[in-house]
Amino acid sequence: MSDLLAVDLGHKSGFAHFNREGRLLSYRSQNYGNTSRLKRGAAGVLAENPELSWIVLEGDRHLADAWREEAKRRSIRSGWIQADAWRKRLLNPSQRRTGSDAKEAADELARKVIAWSDAPAPTSLRHDAAEAICIGLWAVLDLGWLARLPRELR
Repeated sequence: MSDLLAVDLGHKSGFAHFNREGRLLSYRSQNYGNTSRLKRGAAGVLAENPELSWIVLEGDRHLADAWREEAKRRSIRSGWIQADAWRKRLLNPSQRRTGSDAKEAADELARKVIAWSDAPAPTSLRHDAAEAICIGLWAVLDLGWLARLPRELR
């Protein structure tokens, strides 16, 4: 068990799965429609990924609690961050002036991560999946799985 799952929480959630080398393995979006389905979805997503050692969540703390409880039950370490944490580390000030600027910059960075990782190219990339990729990139840097941001991602 050594992989990491990054989750951009919301009724429409984004997921990004990274390996121990800091490379993106997969990413996707899921529309849960409501809070109860989102909370129930945690068990299913974690069951699909038995190799996880970490889950990093960004978004509503109440939604994160359901995921953290399920992760704890499965002996998966978890962390919760706010968007400002990964944005300050990965985006320059002009890219985070407004929420829409940050979403656009996250999309550009996520596409670079996808290419750098040799992950399948997206047919479309929803902003929640793009942000999950950025959250995961922040996490693998924070955990030291990547020593520094690769030149191709700057």
